[in-house]
Amino acid sequence: MSQPAPKKFKNPRAKFNFQGRTCSVVGVGSYLPERILTNAELEKLVDTTDEWITTRTGIKDRRIAAKNEATSDLAMHAAVRAMAKSNVTAEQLDLIIVATVTPDMFFPSTACLVQRKIGAHRAAAFDLEAACSGFIYGLEIGQQFIMSRTYDTVLVIGAEKLSTIVDWEDRNTCVLFGDGAGAAILQNRPHSHGLLTAVMGADGGKADVLSLPGGGSRCPATAESVKARLHYIHMDGKETYKNAVQAMYTAAQEALRRCEIHISQLKCIIPHQANRRIIDAVTERLGARPEQVFVNVDRCGNTSAASVAIALDEAVESGRIKRGDLILLVVFGAGLTWGAAVIEW
Repeated sequence: MSQPAPKKFKNPRAKFNFQGRTCSVVGVGSYLPERILTNAELEKLVDTTDEWITTRTGIKDRRIAAKNEATSDLAMHAAVRAMAKSNVTAEQLDLIIVATVTPDMFFPSTACLVQRKIGAHRAAAFDLEAACSGFIYGLEIGQQFIMSRTYDTVLVIGAEKLSTIVDWEDRNTCVLFGDGAGAAILQNRPHSHGLLTAVMGADGGKADVLSLPGGGSRCPATAESVKARLHYIHMDGKETYKNAVQAMYTAAQEALRRCEIHISQLKCIIPHQANRRIIDAVTERLGARPEQVFVNVDRCGNTSAASVAIALDEAVESGRIKRGDLILLVVFGAGLTWGAAVIEW
């Protein structure tokens, strides 16, 4: 019997990976809070309409966590589901990385709180903050630990409770965001390429385009800062759109170039679920077919670091992604930050 032809793409990490150790996503899981906030409900809160929101964002619903649910709770649920699908126990976890802009508190890290909740007493744990790009940043960091043989099993989580930092009086931003969490288990999977490459970028010169000004060391909480509504998301919508489309397109192109992959070879493209217009613009510029792109922004809204993680889990569960498929994740967030990752599933 003849051997199958080798796949026509390369692993750009191969020349550095002298030990032959690759890193694969062996399982994913996600969690969305029960409460659904509809556009019709938002019409009662601010001066907006379902038609306006749908036309400009593509969002119909978003999930809102309960008052007693913190980011670590959302993250814990997603982690447990990813572990179950991966047949990984808490004792096997070597490292927990949580990407979030809405930690339970400044310290300890949300990752440490998740470690306690799931009983992963062996695991090291830390948070990272790259806004909506956080999950891809986390995948790349986790992969480095796997490739170097420092750790065998890494849990990467993107989790947000954005409803706590949304200004519910600002009709331009409050319609966009939702709560949720997604998680991935990383391990070496023999005879698999796994994560082929990851592109990461940032432009701190445009930090003011999307930010939360209050609460940090530069602007600690005071009566004045609260009155000025500095502890809520501030966004320049036009600049965010323009920069998001360009950055996501450029990052995706670079990731595909490194792997010598054509856009047509991708089984599934999962962009950051921020806005349907952004997704459509990036899809068009990449020359991708609409059926290649997975979209859930209509049901979830923008969940920041959790966005592509939740969508990835849903795509796998729905059968859109199967073993051996090539997929592309591409993101953009505050910072400004952006990233793209090509994965052989």
